[in-house]
Amino acid sequence: MKTSWRSASLVASAAAVLALTTGCGGQDGGAAAGSQNVGATAAPGDVGEIGTGSGDGLGANGAQASASAPEPAGKLSVTTNAEVGEVVTDGAGHTLYRFDADTAKPPKTTCENDCATAWPPVAADDALAGEGIDKALLGEVARPDGTKQLTIGGWPAYRYAKDTAAGDVKGQGVGKKWYALAADGKKAQAEPAAGLSTREDPKLGEIVVDKNGMTVYRFMKDEAWPKPVSACTGACLDKWPVVAPVEADDTKGLEKEGLMSFTRPDGAAQQTVDCWPIYTFAGDKKAGDTNGQGVGGTWYAVAPDGKPVGAPKK
Repeated sequence: MKTSWRSASLVASAAAVLALTTGCGGQDGGAAAGSQNVGATAAPGDVGEIGTGSGDGLGANGAQASASAPEPAGKLSVTTNAEVGEVVTDGAGHTLYRFDADTAKPPKTTCENDCATAWPPVAADDALAGEGIDKALLGEVARPDGTKQLTIGGWPAYRYAKDTAAGDVKGQGVGKKWYALAADGKKAQAEPAAGLSTREDPKLGEIVVDKNGMTVYRFMKDEAWPKPVSACTGACLDKWPVVAPVEADDTKGLEKEGLMSFTRPDGAAQQTVDCWPIYTFAGDKKAGDTNGQGVGGTWYAVAPDGKPVGAPKK
C-alpha cells in the first residue's frame, strides 16, 4: 500500500478516536497488534473451524498445508457480476472476499493456516485505489505472522483459491461465511431483478425480459384495443406461458402507458405491454435465449414500447 494514503488513513483514524397504468378500455388495471480501524460493516464451505479449515487447505497426503504470505493486490477496481452485483477485484481481475468470523471494528483476521491456503489473504503494501474505490476506505491489519493484510471498510480482504479466472465468484456464500466484497466493505449483493426490464440483444436490439431474464413475446393474433384479448388458449399456453401481472414500479426501461394486466377467460391474470398480452416461450431454456422469435410467423420479441420486434409490416 502506498505510504501517502496509508498515512492519511492512519491520521484519520487517530482523529476519529480523539473526537470519540393507463388502462386499455377500462381493464384491470478483538484487534490484532498494529491493526488499523478504517470502519464499515459480508455459496458453501471449504472452511469449518476457524484457523483449521477443511479439505481445500490440505496437501496431497492430508497434512496441513502452510499458508503463504499475502499476495499483492495491485490496482483495485469495481466489477459488476450478474449474480452477485458490484464486487471489488484486484489488479488481475480476481474477486476479493470477506469472512464473517473476522471483524471490521476493530479490524481483525481469524483466517490462518489451512484456512489461509483456501482463502489467501491480500497484501496491503501495493494496493492502489482504482475506479470505483474510495482510498479512504483502504487500510491494513497485522496478521499473526507479522505481515500486513489489506482491509476494505475495515474488513480483511481475501482471494479464493478456486477462483482460477478473472471474474470468478465461486467463493460467494461458501460456508455461509464468505462473501464477495463491495466497495464499501459490505457484502456484495445484486439488486433484485425488476419484474419486467429490457436487455440489449445482439441480433434483435433492445427487448423486454422478465425477472428471470427470459425473453418476452407477443402473439400477432392477439388484440389490444379496445381491450386486450388473448388468442392463445388451451394447448397453446403449454408452449407460450402467460406473463403474470407486475406492478408498474417493478419495471425498468419500459414505457408505462398501456402497462397493465387483464383477466383472461380462464380466470388467469396476464400482463400487457402497450395493452398487448405478453408471454414467454417454453423453448427458451435459459436467460438470453430467443428461440421463440418468428415462430410460425406470428410470435415476436417485444420492444420497450410494446411493438413486435422484426414482425413484417402490414
